[in-house]
Amino acid sequence: MEPSAENGPRAARASHRVPEIASLGLDTLVTEVSERLQSAAAVTDRMQRLLEAVVSVGSGLDLHATLERIAAGAAELVDADYAALGVISPHGTGLSDFIHVGIDDATADRIGGLPSGRGILGALIDRPEPLRLADLRDDPRSSGFPPHHPPMTSFLGVPIRVRGEVFGNLYLTEKQGGGAFTPEDEQVVLALATAAGVAIENARLYEEGRRRERWIAGAAAVTTALLSADEAEVALTVAAEQVRELADGALGMILLPAGSGQMRVAHASGEAAGYVRGELMPEGSFAGRLLAGESVHFEDMSTDPGVVIRLARRFGPSLAVPMVSAGRVLGGLAIWRNRGTVPFSEGEKQLAQTFASQAALALRLAEGQRDQQRLAVFQDRDRIARDLHDLVVQRLFATGMMLEGAARRAVVPEVQAGIGKAVDELDATIQEVRTTIYALQHDTGDEPDTLRTRVLREASQAAAALGFKPSVGFTGPVESLVDDRTARQLLAALREMLSNAARHARASRVSVGLAAPVHLDDDGRPVTDGPAADGPAAGSPVTGGPAAGGPVAAEGGRPGVLLTVTDDGVGIPEGGRRSGLRNLTRRAEALGGDTWHEPGPRGRGTTVRWTARL
Repeated sequence: MEPSAENGPRAARASHRVPEIASLGLDTLVTEVSERLQSAAAVTDRMQRLLEAVVSVGSGLDLHATLERIAAGAAELVDADYAALGVISPHGTGLSDFIHVGIDDATADRIGGLPSGRGILGALIDRPEPLRLADLRDDPRSSGFPPHHPPMTSFLGVPIRVRGEVFGNLYLTEKQGGGAFTPEDEQVVLALATAAGVAIENARLYEEGRRRERWIAGAAAVTTALLSADEAEVALTVAAEQVRELADGALGMILLPAGSGQMRVAHASGEAAGYVRGELMPEGSFAGRLLAGESVHFEDMSTDPGVVIRLARRFGPSLAVPMVSAGRVLGGLAIWRNRGTVPFSEGEKQLAQTFASQAALALRLAEGQRDQQRLAVFQDRDRIARDLHDLVVQRLFATGMMLEGAARRAVVPEVQAGIGKAVDELDATIQEVRTTIYALQHDTGDEPDTLRTRVLREASQAAAALGFKPSVGFTGPVESLVDDRTARQLLAALREMLSNAARHARASRVSVGLAAPVHLDDDGRPVTDGPAADGPAAGSPVTGGPAAGGPVAAEGGRPGVLLTVTDDGVGIPEGGRRSGLRNLTRRAEALGGDTWHEPGPRGRGTTVRWTARL
């Protein structure tokens, strides 16, 4: 059958196509199909690797480990020798953390400090868009490499966004086999960066929850310690340790007000704690702002010009928050981190403020408990002081009067001398009892720092060196008559006199007397109306006779103050050193007074007197 006219052309074309296909060659056709199959397999393999990388990135909740997995997964996806992930600092002008893959620890140590976000890295921070470079060294924004840094040419950088904000940047360099990174590489890394943003957010939320849980538990521990400890100092030490550990700090401190707008480091934990404990914060430091109820933080104290504390230059980020309760600043928390560490985030600042507020509330409750205990102690002290005054002193006084009467009736001189000695001992005992009564009524710990309390404090501190506590007596309104300048010199003189007695006298008894006013002559010596007597203070409470701590001041002369220290030791040897006495003399002469010494009562020991004009 012959072909019709319609089928003729079609048949003709078909007959010509067979030779055309044949002319292409079977080898070429096979090659083209093979290449397409290989390309599809490569795409499938890359997608498989991308999925594996996404699964790996989201497989953990530790933030640092997640960042390391992101960098390692990106390097594997695009066959890069080196990868890094830079976390942008909170203020957005540099890097606060830098995770690198491909450079071993030894090489990293030789290179030195991690990048801060300049050059090409800074370009991606300033403009968070994907950046591909065939040779980053040719880019004018490149700042070069530090010594010992491995050579790098090809570069690919993409930003990582978390909730619409740039968290950091992913950097890839040195594509294996040479050449530049391709647009396909960029697309794959962008896809990984999107998944990384979700994984980072999950890890951050998890860490935020864990951190908040630790802070709450730490605050509860401090509250429990404050309310259960016998002394608040123990609990505040716990607070210093807790706040340091919770904030990953190198040094944690509790600061308490010290008067005159200053604060003192009451408790410290961590590095350099022994250097700062008990120290006053210098003028111009953050103490004033804390007392005003303001939080203070530095991103790096080692370089900040506003830091005036010398020791702080050894540390990096710092945070200080006030401890406020009922509108009153009870103290402050301070945390210092090591140099090169991450600054405090806004979340950490809020947690520290919450911790400080709870600690302040607990401290206020603990203060209330201690006030109740103190009240009970003070009531006991008042009762004891009244009993001593109403019973003991009155009976001693009556006994002294009886002895005075017996002495007048006695005819034997030895009996009169013995009775007189007994009366002197009663006088000294009454003075010591009265001093004890004063201490019981005024030793509250919150009493104003008067001259009387400071003299008693110096005597108490000398007890460790002497081996016993000196007796102290006062005559006259010494607090209202002695000014601050004279008081400072008087206390220094008392300290010197007690120190000399402890080192040289080998005494078993030391008495201190302070009398004001006394009347001094032009040489700074008391104007007297009779011979000096012996004892702890001026004026006899039994007889009203000669001064027990020195000569009785007669009318005339200029008013002054008399300090007397008497011991029953070995006395001052002839030809011995007089450096301590010279120091006392210089202090007295600067105030118009004088210093001299003489044998003690009945020729035993030494009596040293020091005067100053008022």
